[in-house]
Order: sequence, then C-alpha cells, then structure tokens
Amino acid sequence: MANATRIVAVVDDDTSLLRAIERLLDTHSYITRTFRSGEQFLASLADGLPDCLILDLQMPGLSGLQVQEALIDKGIKIPTIIVTSNMDAAMREQCVSAGAVAYLTKPVRGAELIAAIDSATPAGSC
Repeated sequence: MANATRIVAVVDDDTSLLRAIERLLDTHSYITRTFRSGEQFLASLADGLPDCLILDLQMPGLSGLQVQEALIDKGIKIPTIIVTSNMDAAMREQCVSAGAVAYLTKPVRGAELIAAIDSATPAGSC
C-alpha cells in the first residue's frame, strides 16, 4: 500500500515542530493533517479519522493523555504515537495503557518516527 493513502494527524502546540514533522511525512508521501491543540483535533473527527495520530503529551488545554482518553470515551481507536520531552516511566506506562502504540522522546529522529508509523498497525498499513 502506498504511503499516499495513509493519513497521519499530528497534534502539537509547537508550530516549528509541526512544520518539521509535516515536511518529514511529506517526503515519505503521507497525507498530513496538523493541529495546534487537542481540542482542534477532536473537533476535526467529524470530517473523518486519520490512519495514525502523532500526539504531543504536554500541551495547553487538553493534554495528549486527555485526548487519548476522549478517543476512548468515544469508542474511537486510532494508532497513536506519543511524542514528548517527558521521560517519566510512569507517564509512559499510563499512555501505553491508554492505547499508545509508541512513546518517543524529543528530539525524535525522523527514521524512528517513520518506523513507528509503519509499525503502528498490522502489515505497517497505518
């Protein structure tokens, strides 16, 4: 399956990081949707679900964990990759328990992020 058919949503309050991830994903032919807040992302779900979600853990408003919990409450399952500067093992476990398929610490290497996306769902088809 070509990456161009994969839609990856990226939620982060850091505009420069959003742009960097979007450029990286574009070079790998993913369709990228970016959001500056968890609230903005959740409001977009009416327009369709992404195949994968890259989610910052610490943001103003809803945290990444709160976004995960909101998805669970709505019965929505999206392979989620947490990207954070928080290296706390307990927080990592909490995110994984809430359904995160990967927990990557910043700064994230491009190859590491692409590998996480590719392995997020069976057969690497986010």
